[in-house]
Amino acid sequence: MSVKPYVLTDRGIFRYEQVTYPMEERGLQFGDGVYEVVRLYRGTYVWLREHLDRLYRSAAAIRLSVPFGCEELIEQLEELRRLNDVQEDAILYLQMTRGSFPRNHAFPAENRPNLYAYIQPMARKTEEMTHGVRTILTKDVRWEYCYIKSLNLLPNVLAKQEAVERGAFEAILHRDGVVTEGSSSNIFLVKNETVYTHPATARILNGIVRTKVKQFCAELGIPFVEEAFSTNDLREADELFLTSTTSAIIPIIQVDETVIRSGAPGAVTKALQAAYRQATQRETQNI
Repeated sequence: MSVKPYVLTDRGIFRYEQVTYPMEERGLQFGDGVYEVVRLYRGTYVWLREHLDRLYRSAAAIRLSVPFGCEELIEQLEELRRLNDVQEDAILYLQMTRGSFPRNHAFPAENRPNLYAYIQPMARKTEEMTHGVRTILTKDVRWEYCYIKSLNLLPNVLAKQEAVERGAFEAILHRDGVVTEGSSSNIFLVKNETVYTHPATARILNGIVRTKVKQFCAELGIPFVEEAFSTNDLREADELFLTSTTSAIIPIIQVDETVIRSGAPGAVTKALQAAYRQATQRETQNI
Protein backbone atom coordinates (compact mmCIF):
# COMPACT_ATOMS: atom_id res chain seq x y z
CA MET A 1 0.00 0.00 0.00
CA SER A 2 2.50 2.61 -1.12
CA VAL A 3 1.70 6.32 -1.30
CA LYS A 4 0.73 7.61 -4.73
CA PRO A 5 3.57 9.48 -6.50
CA TYR A 6 2.18 13.03 -6.25
CA VAL A 7 1.77 15.04 -3.02
CA LEU A 8 -0.08 18.33 -2.55
CA THR A 9 1.70 20.99 -0.46
CA ASP A 10 1.10 24.66 0.32
CA ARG A 11 3.67 25.38 -2.43
CA GLY A 12 2.02 23.23 -5.10
CA ILE A 13 1.98 19.60 -6.20
CA PHE A 14 5.27 17.70 -6.23
CA ARG A 15 6.57 14.17 -6.54
CA TYR A 16 6.56 12.32 -3.22
CA GLU A 17 10.36 12.11 -3.02
CA GLN A 18 10.69 15.89 -3.50
CA VAL A 19 8.68 16.87 -0.42
CA THR A 20 10.76 17.75 2.67
CA TYR A 21 10.32 20.02 5.69
CA PRO A 22 12.89 21.67 8.02
CA MET A 23 13.65 20.16 11.44
CA GLU A 24 12.02 23.19 13.07
CA GLU A 25 8.51 22.35 11.87
CA ARG A 26 5.87 23.10 14.49
CA GLY A 27 3.84 20.00 13.71
CA LEU A 28 6.91 17.86 14.40
CA GLN A 29 8.09 19.73 17.49
CA PHE A 30 4.83 20.73 19.17
CA GLY A 31 2.05 18.78 17.45
CA ASP A 32 0.90 22.29 16.51
CA GLY A 33 -1.51 21.40 13.73
CA VAL A 34 -4.64 19.61 12.61
CA TYR A 35 -5.44 16.88 10.10
CA GLU A 36 -8.16 15.01 8.24
CA VAL A 37 -8.53 11.57 6.68
CA VAL A 38 -10.95 11.29 3.75
CA ARG A 39 -12.20 8.07 2.15
CA LEU A 40 -12.07 7.43 -1.58
CA TYR A 41 -14.18 4.63 -3.02
CA ARG A 42 -13.35 3.55 -6.56
CA GLY A 43 -11.17 6.64 -6.84
CA THR A 44 -13.80 9.17 -5.73
CA TYR A 45 -13.75 11.30 -2.57
CA VAL A 46 -16.62 10.59 -0.19
CA TRP A 47 -18.00 13.48 1.91
CA LEU A 48 -14.95 15.61 1.11
CA ARG A 49 -16.63 18.92 1.91
CA GLU A 50 -17.76 17.70 5.35
CA HIS A 51 -14.19 16.69 6.15
CA LEU A 52 -12.77 20.01 5.00
CA ASP A 53 -15.41 21.96 6.95
CA ARG A 54 -14.20 20.11 10.06
CA LEU A 55 -10.57 20.82 9.13
CA TYR A 56 -11.31 24.54 9.05
CA ARG A 57 -13.20 24.32 12.37
CA SER A 58 -10.25 22.52 13.96
CA ALA A 59 -7.86 25.14 12.58
CA ALA A 60 -10.01 27.94 13.99
CA ALA A 61 -10.10 26.20 17.39
CA ILE A 62 -6.29 26.33 17.65
CA ARG A 63 -6.20 29.87 16.18
CA LEU A 64 -4.50 28.69 13.01
CA SER A 65 -5.27 31.15 10.21
CA VAL A 66 -5.72 29.37 6.87
CA PRO A 67 -4.52 31.55 3.96
CA PHE A 68 -6.66 29.80 1.32
CA GLY A 69 -10.33 29.00 0.99
CA CYS A 70 -12.16 25.68 1.02
CA GLU A 71 -13.09 25.87 -2.66
CA GLU A 72 -9.48 26.44 -3.66
CA LEU A 73 -8.40 23.47 -1.54
CA ILE A 74 -11.07 21.25 -3.10
CA GLU A 75 -9.82 22.14 -6.58
CA GLN A 76 -6.25 21.27 -5.61
CA LEU A 77 -7.30 17.96 -4.03
CA GLU A 78 -9.24 17.05 -7.17
CA GLU A 79 -6.12 17.81 -9.21
CA LEU A 80 -4.08 15.61 -6.85
CA ARG A 81 -6.55 12.79 -7.39
CA ARG A 82 -6.40 13.26 -11.17
CA LEU A 83 -2.61 13.33 -11.34
CA ASN A 84 -2.38 10.18 -9.24
CA ASP A 85 -4.97 8.48 -11.49
CA VAL A 86 -6.75 7.01 -8.47
CA GLN A 87 -9.16 4.25 -9.49
CA GLU A 88 -9.20 2.06 -6.38
CA ASP A 89 -10.38 2.36 -2.76
CA ALA A 90 -7.99 4.67 -0.90
CA ILE A 91 -7.61 7.35 1.74
CA LEU A 92 -6.48 10.95 1.55
CA TYR A 93 -4.34 12.16 4.47
CA LEU A 94 -4.26 15.94 4.83
CA GLN A 95 -2.26 17.81 7.49
CA MET A 96 -1.91 21.50 8.23
CA THR A 97 0.50 23.00 10.81
CA ARG A 98 1.44 26.45 12.02
CA GLY A 99 4.57 26.29 9.86
CA SER A 100 8.37 26.10 10.02
CA PHE A 101 10.03 28.60 12.37
CA PRO A 102 12.81 28.72 14.98
CA ARG A 103 11.60 26.77 18.00
CA ASN A 104 9.49 28.87 20.37
CA HIS A 105 6.38 27.83 22.26
CA ALA A 106 4.58 31.07 21.40
CA PHE A 107 2.96 31.51 18.00
CA PRO A 108 5.31 32.89 15.30
CA ALA A 109 4.64 36.48 14.29
CA GLU A 110 4.29 35.48 10.64
CA ASN A 111 1.34 33.42 9.42
CA ARG A 112 2.87 30.85 7.08
CA PRO A 113 1.19 27.45 7.59
CA ASN A 114 2.51 24.23 6.13
CA LEU A 115 0.12 21.87 4.37
CA TYR A 116 0.57 18.52 2.74
CA ALA A 117 -1.80 15.87 1.47
CA TYR A 118 -1.24 12.47 -0.08
CA ILE A 119 -3.32 9.53 -1.27
CA GLN A 120 -2.68 5.97 -0.18
CA PRO A 121 -4.54 2.88 -1.44
CA MET A 122 -6.60 1.25 1.32
CA ALA A 123 -8.98 -1.66 0.86
CA ARG A 124 -12.26 -1.87 2.74
CA LYS A 125 -12.26 -3.83 5.99
CA THR A 126 -14.71 -6.39 4.64
CA GLU A 127 -13.75 -9.20 7.03
CA GLU A 128 -14.25 -7.00 10.10
CA MET A 129 -17.47 -5.48 8.73
CA THR A 130 -18.91 -8.94 8.08
CA HIS A 131 -17.92 -10.81 11.23
CA GLY A 132 -17.31 -8.09 13.82
CA VAL A 133 -14.31 -7.35 16.03
CA ARG A 134 -12.98 -7.70 19.57
CA THR A 135 -12.29 -4.62 21.68
CA ILE A 136 -10.76 -3.77 25.04
CA LEU A 137 -11.54 -1.15 27.66
CA THR A 138 -8.92 1.38 28.75
CA LYS A 139 -8.91 4.74 30.55
CA ASP A 140 -9.39 7.91 28.53
CA VAL A 141 -6.40 10.04 29.57
CA ARG A 142 -6.59 12.57 26.73
CA TRP A 143 -6.94 16.35 27.01
CA GLU A 144 -10.21 18.26 27.27
CA TYR A 145 -10.42 19.34 23.62
CA CYS A 146 -11.00 16.07 21.80
CA TYR A 147 -13.40 17.78 19.38
CA ILE A 148 -10.32 19.26 17.68
CA LYS A 149 -8.76 16.84 15.19
CA SER A 150 -5.27 17.74 16.35
CA LEU A 151 -1.92 16.07 15.77
CA ASN A 152 -1.57 15.34 19.51
CA LEU A 153 -2.44 11.65 19.34
CA LEU A 154 0.01 9.98 21.73
CA PRO A 155 -2.71 8.78 24.18
CA ASN A 156 -4.65 7.37 21.21
CA VAL A 157 -1.53 5.64 19.90
CA LEU A 158 -0.83 4.04 23.28
CA ALA A 159 -4.44 2.87 23.61
CA LYS A 160 -4.43 1.39 20.11
CA GLN A 161 -1.14 -0.38 20.79
CA GLU A 162 -2.58 -1.88 23.96
CA ALA A 163 -5.48 -3.21 21.89
CA VAL A 164 -3.10 -4.70 19.31
CA GLU A 165 -0.98 -6.37 21.98
CA ARG A 166 -4.10 -7.92 23.50
CA GLY A 167 -5.29 -9.22 20.13
CA ALA A 168 -8.12 -6.71 19.74
CA PHE A 169 -9.15 -4.37 16.93
CA GLU A 170 -9.90 -1.27 18.99
CA ALA A 171 -9.61 0.22 22.47
CA ILE A 172 -12.82 1.70 23.93
CA LEU A 173 -11.97 4.71 26.10
CA HIS A 174 -13.78 5.65 29.31
CA ARG A 175 -13.58 8.39 31.94
CA ASP A 176 -14.50 7.05 35.38
CA GLY A 177 -16.58 4.32 33.76
CA VAL A 178 -18.34 6.59 31.25
CA VAL A 179 -17.62 5.56 27.64
CA THR A 180 -16.41 8.40 25.42
CA GLU A 181 -15.17 6.89 22.14
CA GLY A 182 -12.56 4.58 20.66
CA SER A 183 -8.88 5.33 20.14
CA SER A 184 -9.69 6.09 16.49
CA SER A 185 -13.46 5.63 16.26
CA ASN A 186 -16.85 6.56 17.66
CA ILE A 187 -18.67 3.93 19.75
CA PHE A 188 -22.39 3.07 19.58
CA LEU A 189 -24.64 0.92 21.76
CA VAL A 190 -27.94 -0.62 20.66
CA LYS A 191 -30.57 -1.47 23.27
CA ASN A 192 -34.19 -2.32 22.51
CA GLU A 193 -33.63 -1.25 18.87
CA THR A 194 -32.49 2.23 19.97
CA VAL A 195 -29.01 3.54 19.10
CA TYR A 196 -27.07 5.37 21.81
CA THR A 197 -23.79 7.28 21.52
CA HIS A 198 -21.89 9.87 23.54
CA PRO A 199 -23.07 13.44 22.86
CA ALA A 200 -20.93 15.56 20.52
CA THR A 201 -19.22 17.47 23.32
CA ALA A 202 -15.57 18.53 23.65
CA ARG A 203 -14.89 15.03 25.06
CA ILE A 204 -15.16 13.32 21.66
CA LEU A 205 -14.37 13.90 18.00
CA ASN A 206 -17.65 14.22 16.13
CA GLY A 207 -16.85 11.77 13.34
CA ILE A 208 -18.16 12.28 9.82
CA VAL A 209 -19.52 8.72 9.75
CA ARG A 210 -21.01 9.35 13.20
CA THR A 211 -23.04 12.23 11.72
CA LYS A 212 -24.10 9.96 8.85
CA VAL A 213 -25.28 7.24 11.26
CA LYS A 214 -27.50 9.83 12.93
CA GLN A 215 -28.91 10.68 9.49
CA PHE A 216 -29.38 7.01 8.56
CA CYS A 217 -31.27 6.35 11.80
CA ALA A 218 -33.66 9.21 11.04
CA GLU A 219 -34.25 7.85 7.53
CA LEU A 220 -34.81 4.29 8.79
CA GLY A 221 -36.99 5.27 11.75
CA ILE A 222 -34.45 3.99 14.29
CA PRO A 223 -34.43 6.02 17.54
CA PHE A 224 -31.07 7.78 17.99
CA VAL A 225 -30.14 9.07 21.44
CA GLU A 226 -27.04 11.16 22.16
CA GLU A 227 -26.55 10.11 25.76
CA ALA A 228 -23.50 8.87 27.64
CA PHE A 229 -23.47 5.24 28.78
CA SER A 230 -21.23 3.24 31.07
CA THR A 231 -18.83 0.37 30.66
CA ASN A 232 -21.40 -1.79 32.45
CA ASP A 233 -23.99 -0.81 29.84
CA LEU A 234 -21.64 -2.10 27.13
CA ARG A 235 -21.77 -5.59 28.59
CA GLU A 236 -25.60 -5.54 28.67
CA ALA A 237 -26.02 -4.17 25.13
CA ASP A 238 -28.03 -5.92 22.43
CA GLU A 239 -25.49 -4.73 19.85
CA LEU A 240 -22.37 -2.59 19.70
CA PHE A 241 -20.63 -1.05 16.74
CA LEU A 242 -17.93 1.49 15.91
CA THR A 243 -17.54 3.97 13.09
CA SER A 244 -14.69 5.85 11.45
CA THR A 245 -13.67 7.06 8.02
CA THR A 246 -11.27 4.16 7.49
CA SER A 247 -13.49 1.49 9.09
CA ALA A 248 -16.98 2.61 7.97
CA ILE A 249 -19.40 0.73 10.30
CA ILE A 250 -17.97 -2.32 12.10
CA PRO A 251 -19.85 -4.54 14.58
CA ILE A 252 -18.28 -5.09 18.00
CA ILE A 253 -18.83 -8.65 19.17
CA GLN A 254 -16.64 -8.69 22.28
CA VAL A 255 -15.45 -6.24 24.96
CA ASP A 256 -12.57 -7.57 27.05
CA GLU A 257 -13.79 -11.07 27.96
CA THR A 258 -17.50 -10.32 27.51
CA VAL A 259 -19.13 -11.61 24.32
CA ILE A 260 -22.00 -9.36 23.20
CA ARG A 261 -25.20 -11.39 22.96
CA SER A 262 -24.66 -14.17 20.41
CA GLY A 263 -21.26 -12.89 19.35
CA ALA A 264 -22.56 -12.04 15.88
CA PRO A 265 -23.45 -8.71 14.22
CA GLY A 266 -26.99 -7.56 15.00
CA ALA A 267 -29.91 -6.49 12.82
CA VAL A 268 -29.68 -2.75 13.56
CA THR A 269 -25.96 -2.68 12.77
CA LYS A 270 -26.54 -4.54 9.52
CA ALA A 271 -29.30 -2.11 8.52
CA LEU A 272 -26.99 0.84 9.12
CA GLN A 273 -24.20 -0.85 7.16
CA ALA A 274 -26.60 -1.23 4.22
CA ALA A 275 -27.55 2.45 4.49
CA TYR A 276 -23.86 3.38 4.51
CA ARG A 277 -23.20 1.34 1.35
CA GLN A 278 -26.12 3.00 -0.42
CA ALA A 279 -25.04 6.49 0.66
CA THR A 280 -21.45 6.03 -0.50
CA GLN A 281 -22.63 4.56 -3.81
CA ARG A 282 -24.73 7.69 -4.36
CA GLU A 283 -21.70 9.86 -3.54
CA THR A 284 -19.48 8.11 -6.09
CA GLN A 285 -22.16 8.03 -8.79
CA ASN A 286 -22.86 11.75 -8.48
CA ILE A 287 -19.34 12.70 -9.59
